[in-house]
Amino acid sequence: MDAVSSPALDRPLTGIRIVDAVDGPLQTVGRILSDLGAEVIRIEAPGGSPARREGVFVGTDNLTFGLKNRGKRHVTVDVTGGPGAAEFLRLAASSDVVIRDGSAWTWADRGLSAAAMRAANPRLVVVEMSDFGSFGDRSSWHATPDVHAALSTVLSRSGLPDIDEPLLPPEFLAYESAAIQAVWVVLLELAHVRASGEGDIADFSVQEALIQILDPVFGIGGSARAGVPLSDLPRGRPDARHLYPIFRTTDGWVRICVLAKRQWQGMFEWLGRPEAFADPRYDNTQTRFAAAATLYPMIGSMFAGLTMEEAVEQGQQRGVPTAALAEAADVLAQQAFRESGSFVDAPDLAAGAVAPAGWFEIDDQRVSAQPVDTRPVDAADFAFTPRESSPTLQPGAHARRAPFEGLRVLDLGVIVVGAELGRLFADYGAEVIKIESSAFPDGSRQTMGGELISEGSSWGMRNKRSLGLNLRSEEGRRLFSELVTVSDVILTNFKPGTLASLGFDMPTLLRLNPRIVLSESSAFGNHGPWSRRLGYGPLVRASAGLSTLWSYPGDDDGYSDAITIFPDHVVARLNAAAIVALLLRRDRTGRGGRVSTAQVDAIFGAMGDALAAASLQPDAAPRAEGNDRGGDAFRGVFRAAGDDEWLVVDAQGDERFAAVSRTIGRPDLAADPALAIAAARWQRRDELRALLAAWAHERSGADAAASLQAAGVPAGPMLRLDDIQTDPHLRLRGAFGQLAQPQFAEPLPTNLGEARTMTLAEPALAPAPLAAENTRAVLADVLDMAPEEIQRLLDAGDLEEHPAAQAPLPTPTATTTTTTTTTA
Repeated sequence: MDAVSSPALDRPLTGIRIVDAVDGPLQTVGRILSDLGAEVIRIEAPGGSPARREGVFVGTDNLTFGLKNRGKRHVTVDVTGGPGAAEFLRLAASSDVVIRDGSAWTWADRGLSAAAMRAANPRLVVVEMSDFGSFGDRSSWHATPDVHAALSTVLSRSGLPDIDEPLLPPEFLAYESAAIQAVWVVLLELAHVRASGEGDIADFSVQEALIQILDPVFGIGGSARAGVPLSDLPRGRPDARHLYPIFRTTDGWVRICVLAKRQWQGMFEWLGRPEAFADPRYDNTQTRFAAAATLYPMIGSMFAGLTMEEAVEQGQQRGVPTAALAEAADVLAQQAFRESGSFVDAPDLAAGAVAPAGWFEIDDQRVSAQPVDTRPVDAADFAFTPRESSPTLQPGAHARRAPFEGLRVLDLGVIVVGAELGRLFADYGAEVIKIESSAFPDGSRQTMGGELISEGSSWGMRNKRSLGLNLRSEEGRRLFSELVTVSDVILTNFKPGTLASLGFDMPTLLRLNPRIVLSESSAFGNHGPWSRRLGYGPLVRASAGLSTLWSYPGDDDGYSDAITIFPDHVVARLNAAAIVALLLRRDRTGRGGRVSTAQVDAIFGAMGDALAAASLQPDAAPRAEGNDRGGDAFRGVFRAAGDDEWLVVDAQGDERFAAVSRTIGRPDLAADPALAIAAARWQRRDELRALLAAWAHERSGADAAASLQAAGVPAGPMLRLDDIQTDPHLRLRGAFGQLAQPQFAEPLPTNLGEARTMTLAEPALAPAPLAAENTRAVLADVLDMAPEEIQRLLDAGDLEEHPAAQAPLPTPTATTTTTTTTTA
């Protein structure tokens, strides 16, 4: 497959116009919307955006700005005066969405409030993006990626318990993850316009986005956790190295991910069938984890005689998920990523540059940046291209209609990506039918003590119904075919080819239902030599070069991403956004479509500028920094008063150095000519950090951060799960709700909407089903099946029903839908 998009590709957001007034770190939002086909008009002040002067440079080439703004139209607007404000309003009035971060000017002072724009265009969606939202105790706080790591709870789980400090994650993760959440908010709002006929104002907070998308505390976890919630983890950083262990080879390191019984059997054979582990009880994942002290040295001894390539190849042959820990140079040299289309030559960024192609395949074609003229033009001279369409109102659209009311989704997804993707639609009105089987159980259904359901599954599967269906039987496949004919969307995250092996490749699905939308996600995508490779998030992170960055520098056992759930939640939102885009395309074309994503591409997209820089200058490749960020002295993690309490401070530049100096009672530091520039301060960083550490240690993290923020310094206390539940800022903003799950005595705290909105209602909070709990009801409701027929199929093993299912058998009606839904 050619890695460059085919000219015949019908990008799904064609006809959607977006005004992009984002100068800060969330510029990726507009780039992704442009990739999906939207006409993105980037607003720049006279003289050019300040973003052109910030980011990763190689020579004079700004790789960050170039990557994040590919495919956009650039329009110069001076909103500091009346004519410019009028031009901006003209653009907004004829557009579908405005995204902005307010970093360049104060919008309301120029007569450009979101309310003013919506008054001129009632169907307009305005997404206001900021670090902490437009209201609340922290609305005026300053943030950086490291401050967000502290305030989102990610830092509290990053690092190792036998090392004093928690470990700051790689800087690019925070804002690039939040950008994906913002993309989902834009598409969710477009679906809201389509269903309700009214626009909206979304108050988007990076902190709240990260609490939901970057290893969320109230979100579904990986199967290795066996349903253990983050609330049960120890107060200090949990040691999770046993979950996805890393072993030395002759030339590097490899990671394994042995979870399923068949994977363990492959490892058992690989080890030579050791008698000590022949007992069938070791088929259980938790039993093997308990024996890690004996088992892992045996595995390590075997790997010590292999190269990374040999270990990975032998592991894959035996069905043991194995991956080498790559660095940037390895990633760029890996031919598999070229053949899959993950990387392309990027001469528009810089001569000789190589960069990630993008995030999606649509209809089996790689989607890269749109080829548009990016030279800035004045707004007065800007001519709109003809618009094919904007969101078409659904039949029966009304103000209280949920975005996905009338949409039927067949959810074949598993573990994190699968659960999250279906939930995003179920939350907002879709009928999501989770199809599962005891023969191939969803790993997220595991629990440590055999409980009926875990907290993670409750969060990930809320609002769904569960159908026990055997897709390996002829009758099961017949029933699935019938469900396809009356559904709108199918969700999968199997290894490529799995659905086709069951008899449901895309041509077959389209014959059953020409309007069907299929969503696929896998570790390494549908194309290239790695497409069939076994992969989980930890292995993808290793292969993409992320694991080597998320480690204590110089520590061979310092890799610290084992407990992290990334990029699963990110990929779910990428797919959800693309599904909505395909539904919008279906409105104007009548045909369905297919989106495919690779987890590895989500990681490459997040670190794209660093990889592009490494392709030009190998010594510019990203490396593990740990907490020693560099560039200035008052940066890092500092112990606060209390038990394992920490403060993050990220003060760069002369003004913030002076502000910290005054706050800690040492104004003389700012007056010292020997500390007048950052390079000089960096040379004396140990001395200066000791002064800040002594000050912080006498205060709580919250008090210390508040004092520094009052002086204009980015700082934040390290928050944990318990902290965010009671956090005044988040409570005021309504970030959390209560999920009443019948299997738990008390309601579970749960995330609410992805942004604070005016006209879009909060998500529904119906409980999650047990596995196969709703089999009878689903088939009666959707296929109008008689009770006797359902019982026959249950007896034959084509259907399954949970023993604890208590739902009464519904009475079939003659009016049940029997044709493809047309309302979504």
